[in-house]
Amino acid sequence: MAYDRELVERLHALLAGEPTLEQRTMFGGIGFMVDGNLTVAALSDGCLLARVGRERVAGFLGRGVEQMETHGRAMTGWLRIAPEVCEEDDELAAWVRHSVEFVKTLD
Repeated sequence: MAYDRELVERLHALLAGEPTLEQRTMFGGIGFMVDGNLTVAALSDGCLLARVGRERVAGFLGRGVEQMETHGRAMTGWLRIAPEVCEEDDELAAWVRHSVEFVKTLD
């Protein structure tokens, strides 16, 4: 399944001001790196992958938001967010903001 090109364009627009922004193919979709760290990604199933940190995951779970798993293992600190949760621009912007804020705390 191909990734959601519209979601990729929306993510790129939201992250365009980041001086260290890199875009890479990964997880069957497109990932966005900030300061060398994967921050968010448009997954092949249309979902958003967002890095929010281990301590914040539980507070976001529910209503289309779950802990990301790959090959049966939880990806600690990562969320898989259903497309309907990010339909509105302000909703997507909030997820991107949470992710960028977390990534900027990493060394």
